[in-house]
Amino acid sequence: MPNFKNSRMAEDIKREMTAILRELKDPRIDMMLTIVRADLSGDMSSCKIYVSSFEGIERAKQSVEGLKSASGFIKRELFHRLKMRKAPDLTFIADNSIERSAEISKKLHDLL
Repeated sequence: MPNFKNSRMAEDIKREMTAILRELKDPRIDMMLTIVRADLSGDMSSCKIYVSSFEGIERAKQSVEGLKSASGFIKRELFHRLKMRKAPDLTFIADNSIERSAEISKKLHDLL
């Protein structure tokens, strides 16, 4: 069971990652990229960040490649912004939850 400090830090990472994404200039990173979830390990040494794009899973996978290449910059920015003792290792994972929720919303709208 995750403790409160861990879940609070995961939410802080998610919030700051959203701000950092807007500063990145890599053309591979989609401007409509969204941070879906941040899973922080119990010892806060690693963090899985799930990202999704409005343009689909392929665009999200392409954005993950751009995020991997910028992971050093992102890690340093998180370290400075959140005043952490040690910045976690970041793993970016493409997720299609936004695309799936749009499909569900469309199907529900069609029912009415």
